[in-house]
Amino acid sequence: MDQEHIPGDGQGAGRRRFLTIATGAATAAGLGAVAVAGYASGDAGGPDADGAKPGGSPAPGGSPSPGGPRGFDVKAENARPGNADWPVTEPGPARAIEGFADKVSVLPGESFGLHVSTTAPRFTVSAYRMGWYGGARGRLVWRSEALPGARQPEHTVDSGTRMVRTRWARTATVETKDWPEGCYLLRLDAQGGEGQRFVPLTVRSAAATGRTVVVNAVATWQAYNRWGGYGSYDGPSGGYASRSLAVTFDRPYEYDDGAGLFLVYEAPLIALAERLGIPLAYTTTTDVAREKRLLEGAAAIVSLGHDEYWSPEQRAHFTAARDAGTNVAILGANCCYRRIRLEASDLGPDRTVVCYKSSYDQDPGFKRGHPATVDFRSAPAADPESSLLGVIYDGFPVDAPYVVTNPGHWLFEGTGAKAGDRFAHLVGVEYDKVNTGFPTPRPIEILAHSPVVCEGRPSHQDTAYYTVPSGAGVFATGTMRWVEALDAKGDGRSGRNHGLDARSGALTTRVTENLLRVFAAGPAGRTHPAQDNVKVVYGGS
Repeated sequence: MDQEHIPGDGQGAGRRRFLTIATGAATAAGLGAVAVAGYASGDAGGPDADGAKPGGSPAPGGSPSPGGPRGFDVKAENARPGNADWPVTEPGPARAIEGFADKVSVLPGESFGLHVSTTAPRFTVSAYRMGWYGGARGRLVWRSEALPGARQPEHTVDSGTRMVRTRWARTATVETKDWPEGCYLLRLDAQGGEGQRFVPLTVRSAAATGRTVVVNAVATWQAYNRWGGYGSYDGPSGGYASRSLAVTFDRPYEYDDGAGLFLVYEAPLIALAERLGIPLAYTTTTDVAREKRLLEGAAAIVSLGHDEYWSPEQRAHFTAARDAGTNVAILGANCCYRRIRLEASDLGPDRTVVCYKSSYDQDPGFKRGHPATVDFRSAPAADPESSLLGVIYDGFPVDAPYVVTNPGHWLFEGTGAKAGDRFAHLVGVEYDKVNTGFPTPRPIEILAHSPVVCEGRPSHQDTAYYTVPSGAGVFATGTMRWVEALDAKGDGRSGRNHGLDARSGALTTRVTENLLRVFAAGPAGRTHPAQDNVKVVYGGS
């Protein structure tokens, strides 16, 4: 592949803009205890939506369902009534209320700190577990009493790395007793309706044995976060030279009212997986990097819609899991592209994402002997992502139809798809392809081979599936719109979800269902070995 055609670091502002467009269109119970500024909470002030009683009492049936031998009971959790009122409906002015958690994830029962800034005198926190719940997509698990609000100090910007720092005081300590594992959005509501914002949190699983592991791509969320005016692509000037060389979780998320990239690129898949009722586990990219044994015994690992920023440790642990027989699903594009380093912040370990990109030689960590925080495929120590994914990132931006090439494949079972069927707008805005000029596991099957033109250059997008001697199967969609398409409805003329229509929604949903069911059953390569067709599709070897 001609490297000059890969979107370079100079296109950072453009890459950020596509996420602004995508996330802007995304957003269409019991009580526990809170400590505020060192004292315990009292009466919550009234009943909650799930029948919870005031004063910190859990709602009837509010404790987690007992798990079987495979752990958390997803079916029992999703049988509970949902709360469709979870979205932010009144965001209010830009700084009316916002906050962040001092831990990206916690184990069930662990506490975390909330750091909130608001112009309102008081506010509440509502913890919604995101899942299926009969289509409601959220369940109120906990709500705080009214907490005192205050405006926190203005952020500062580090002169060396241009990293935004907040140094906000802790507003509340939240206990997660009786919170089921899963993905959460905490909604901050300013008193009097002045504003609302989300704070994301993962209540992670302690073990993954026999389960499909959903991995929140939090490092990528943070890289695209421009709260405070700076992110990993640009700064206030809009130029690449003003980008942050390091970004921290010690600040709110700008996108989607504080939800980061969760609602567009992750929530639709989580809802689908929970609706299927397969055994699930939940974690984040930073947890996978830190805990070497976290993925041991997992049936499958799922990388969600946009999972670009990986540490070498995360990649090594994914690869080791694959080589031990764990299936891997890549449901986006441009995955495992940027090599990062995780460092501590003022609030704890692994809360700073370091990525110098083309300026890696200026990185003090690199000078101390750490791997260069440059693209995985680039020198020094180039290690193209295709050796794990099967596909490799090929370009941005594109908007093209998805073209089915191999309709007899088991993943297309029940879709009714025929060879040459086209699904408008499903390829975008970034895409991957099979390119044997880079390390490519074999045998590999190409399921969809879609013509694209990227900045005047003709190419193709590929959806691919390969298997390895351990028995693991690895699937990659090759398009970043796959998870978003799961929610596509109507004829697409409204322009919502990039014009994706119900046909694309039905196709991606059925393929994903087939994938998750087979991957949850064990090493897919033993029952569904890949049949190499690269020569047939590309006419080469």
